[in-house]
Amino acid sequence: MPDRQTIFQRTELLLGRTVTAAMHRQRVLMVGVGGVGSWCAESLVRSGIGHLTLVDMDVVCESNVNRQLMATQSTIGQPKAEVLRMRLLDIYPAADIVARCMAYDENTAGEFCLDDYDYVIDAIDTLKCKALLICRACESTATLFSSMGAALKLDPQRIRVAEFWKVEGDPLARTLRKRFKREGTFPARKFQCVYSDERLQNAEAQPQADEGQAERRPNGTVAHITAIFGFTLASLVVRDVAARTTAARAENG
Repeated sequence: MPDRQTIFQRTELLLGRTVTAAMHRQRVLMVGVGGVGSWCAESLVRSGIGHLTLVDMDVVCESNVNRQLMATQSTIGQPKAEVLRMRLLDIYPAADIVARCMAYDENTAGEFCLDDYDYVIDAIDTLKCKALLICRACESTATLFSSMGAALKLDPQRIRVAEFWKVEGDPLARTLRKRFKREGTFPARKFQCVYSDERLQNAEAQPQADEGQAERRPNGTVAHITAIFGFTLASLVVRDVAARTTAARAENG
């Protein structure tokens, strides 16, 4: 078994031994491991997160190859969460990584005790399920970080972080806010989002959505944007762990 101190030597140089040890203790729920979530998950594991649960019902398909970390010709047809789990264990064999090949929706939400996690990362691209996870996570003790839409963007310099109600120029955030207001159900607390205010148009006609997936009609997406969204989500976790650990250490003398 590779030595954890050797694997994370460079991380420890930057963050210090106490913070690096704290990273290993964190429990993270990653919901959605596509274009954004897959890069976030790998960045978290390479940063030393010791407990990670991956949730995604989809299998790898050819159209994922242009932007999803674990999507290669050899993994087409395999469950995304399980393929990613095996890759992450190859990076950090001592990590506790669980793959749950299922959707997070109104039928399955009761199977997840969000209070068991320190962080919940939302990288869902289905509106109804995303709204549900946001509300449930905000009712829990976990810290929520959420990705807004990464499609129809090319400029990484326009990727930002803001509190959900202050996100501007993102159609997904706007639609979510309208949904919350229409239903009269609001997130119980504030949470940070990764977003971009860039809004391009598809240069080609959209392909037909798969049966039953009309809400997920695809838009053009590229890897350098989805990856930076994912890396930014991971950075929010790493910085939050570092800040909390440093503050606790100072308080305890």
